[in-house]
Amino acid sequence: MLLASIISFMENRNNFVFILFGFLVIGVLLLIGYLLVNTVEKSLQQAQSAIQPLSELTQNVSTQVAQVLNPTPTIIPDPVTIIHSIRSLARLETIQYSVEKVITAESGQGTFGFLFGDRLLLVAHGVVIAGVDLEKLSPKDLRLENGVLFVRLPPAEIFIATLDNAKSYVYDRETGVLTKGNIQLETEARRAAEEEIRKAALEDGILEQASKNAQTYLLRLFLQLGYRDVVFEE
Repeated sequence: MLLASIISFMENRNNFVFILFGFLVIGVLLLIGYLLVNTVEKSLQQAQSAIQPLSELTQNVSTQVAQVLNPTPTIIPDPVTIIHSIRSLARLETIQYSVEKVITAESGQGTFGFLFGDRLLLVAHGVVIAGVDLEKLSPKDLRLENGVLFVRLPPAEIFIATLDNAKSYVYDRETGVLTKGNIQLETEARRAAEEEIRKAALEDGILEQASKNAQTYLLRLFLQLGYRDVVFEE
């Protein structure tokens, strides 16, 4: 009995030691795993800290390269301004047209056009303003009879016919293989566009409408000044 008890006690003790050893091994493994994870996280943070300046440097270099390839134009106006003349105006602007015109300009066309030719398509937006120049209205153009004012207005005229550069643009351009293009071609196209826009407004009757609008405006003005009636003479 004593021997059996001793043997049983030794077996239980061995089992306890084995279990304790197992828990110890598991604890050691968990500690090693925690240390490994912590070390990896610190390494990743250090790597990110090291890469971030390089990334910022790459972005800065890319920005500088983009600025070199596509520079922003710098406009430096001359501080000296010369005023050539000053003139008083009495223009009554009564109508404004906004006109769009497509202009094709070309040079060097013909047999060797594919070598030396140049062609562009300009989409031109322009503004035409017309009215009556009241500075040309003289005392003999006004007469009063029985409370009725007779007025002979100066002919209507175009004051401004110009391109809107913010809206006008070259839609397409084709140059020959052996040429870089005529540097004056776009300038000539814009000059022609201004003239075409002016012609289009004239053909549409801008001067007639400007004269009618001037009469309507001045009629209200003269009636408010106390005239019984106003008659506009041709």
